[in-house]
Amino acid sequence: MTPDEALAAVVGAKPLPRTELTKKLWEYIKKNNLQDPKKKTNINADEALKKVFNGKKTVTMFEMTKLVSGHVK
Repeated sequence: MTPDEALAAVVGAKPLPRTELTKKLWEYIKKNNLQDPKKKTNINADEALKKVFNGKKTVTMFEMTKLVSGHVK
């Protein structure tokens, strides 16, 4: 799967299998402390992730998977 420009800013531009893409996304979320501390199923977006999440500040893990799918070829 090849990330588009918005997703590439988070996981890199080279093509990856879906499993690797998800792994890199989670590494980014953990590194930048974006998982909601009170409600662990929510991800709080920084500026780079807002572009991937269609401008939303917070998404659930399940919603995140669907939104990320729109950013790969």
